[in-house]
Amino acid sequence: MLPKKVKKRASLLAILLFTSVIGIFLILNALNKNILYFNSPTDIKINQDINFDKKIRVGGMVKKDTLKIKDQEIRFIITDFKNEINVSFKGTIPNLFAEGKGVVAEGKLQDKKFFVADRILAKHDENYMPPELKNIMKDNAK
Repeated sequence: MLPKKVKKRASLLAILLFTSVIGIFLILNALNKNILYFNSPTDIKINQDINFDKKIRVGGMVKKDTLKIKDQEIRFIITDFKNEINVSFKGTIPNLFAEGKGVVAEGKLQDKKFFVADRILAKHDENYMPPELKNIMKDNAK
């Protein structure tokens, strides 16, 4: 038989462990709902389980000679040198946004070939490229 002091400590430890597990579960569940996954045009083409209602990020290079500006709408093509996706964006583009440069667009897919961006991300040095994008470009350029 265990002394009363040991039982009290064990029950406190069990309660602390239980609340920690519940807290970690709730945090991970909330984070999972708010994650925006980064995809290349090839990832989108290959993926069979695309949720068209969920926001995603599409990254690659802005294909040369595809940038078209009409009224407030900007259209361009993102490529990973293997596949391409058409992008439509209404809003102000960052200063570093240009043809032949890396870009990450955040928004929703209308279909596997057309993406409507809510935001264009190019807040980095023009020589910077995310490691995931650099690896994808290197693999596809071969």
